[in-house]
Amino acid sequence: MRFATLVAVATLALAPPAMAQQGQSQGHSQGSGSGEVVNRVLDALLGPRQSAQQQPQQANPVMQATPMEAALANPRRDEDRARDQYRHPAQTLDFFEVRPGMTVVDFMPAGGWYSRVLIPYLGRDGTYIGLDPEIDPAMSSYWDTYRNTASRLPREARGWVGNEGARVYGLNTNDDLASFAGTVDRVLVFREIHNMRRLGWFHDAMVAMRTLLKPDGLVGVVQHRARADAPAAYVLGDNGYQRQQDVIALFSAYGFELVGTSEINANPADPANWPDGVWSLSPSFRGAPEGSAERARRAAIGESDRMTLLFRKRA
Repeated sequence: MRFATLVAVATLALAPPAMAQQGQSQGHSQGSGSGEVVNRVLDALLGPRQSAQQQPQQANPVMQATPMEAALANPRRDEDRARDQYRHPAQTLDFFEVRPGMTVVDFMPAGGWYSRVLIPYLGRDGTYIGLDPEIDPAMSSYWDTYRNTASRLPREARGWVGNEGARVYGLNTNDDLASFAGTVDRVLVFREIHNMRRLGWFHDAMVAMRTLLKPDGLVGVVQHRARADAPAAYVLGDNGYQRQQDVIALFSAYGFELVGTSEINANPADPANWPDGVWSLSPSFRGAPEGSAERARRAAIGESDRMTLLFRKRA
C-alpha cells in the first residue's frame, strides 16, 4: 500500500500542465494543484511535523540600532533625554556631517550633555576633544570647572560614559595645540557664542579652531537667536541671544565661510526679547516663581529659538 501511494505521488508530481490546470478548474484556488496534493500525501505518510521540516524556514532578521540610536538610548542619558525635543541631537549632528570615526572638538562641554552623545557615537575609531577657554585667575567658583581641562576632562568623561566610545582629550585655548594642529574634522559650539563675546574669549577661541581644524574642516554652531532687528545693546552677550547675521559676519572675519543654515532648533514661539535674557525660559525660568501662572506660560513656550549654522574653514 505504501509503495502504491508513493507511485501515485510521483505520478502527480510529474503530471503535465494540463492536468494541473484541470485541478484548478475543479475549484482549487491559485497556487494549489499537484504540489498541494503531494504535500497532503506526504503529511499522510510522514506526519505533518516531518513534512513541515522539509519546507524552507524563513529567517527572522534582527534589527540592529544605528550608532546614533544606540548613543541616544543609553541609560546614562536618562536625565538628559527630556531636552532632546529642544536640542534635536540626531538631526543636528547629521546636519553638521558628524560621523563615527571622526575627530571632533566640543567647545566648552560643561556638564557633558553633548559629550554623552558624541563620545559613544564617534566610537572606538573616533577622537573627542573638549576645548575650554583660558580662565582668568580672578574668575572663581563656577568657572573653576573649566580649568585644567587636559587632566580633568578625560576623568570626567569616564564618569559620563564609562570606557565606551572615542578616545577623550582635553585642552584649554592657551595650551600648546601643536600636537593636534590640523587633525580635527569638526568643531562644535553649542550655545556659547554669547559667553565667548561677553567674557573676551572669542578671538582666542576662533584662532584655536583654525589651528586645530583640517583644511576645509567644518564648524557647527547652535546659538540662542535674537530677532534680526534687536538693538545692539541687547546682543552683546549678557542676554544670551545673538543676531544670526552678526554671528555669520564674525565667523567670516576669522576665515570661515557659511555653507548652510537649518531651522532644526528653531522655536517661533520664543519672542527672544526677555528682559532677563534667555534664562527667562526653561529650564531656568528666571523671574517666574515655581507654581506661578507666568512659569506655566513660559513652560508652554519651551526652550529658546536657536540658529543652526555650518561653516567651512577657508584658506
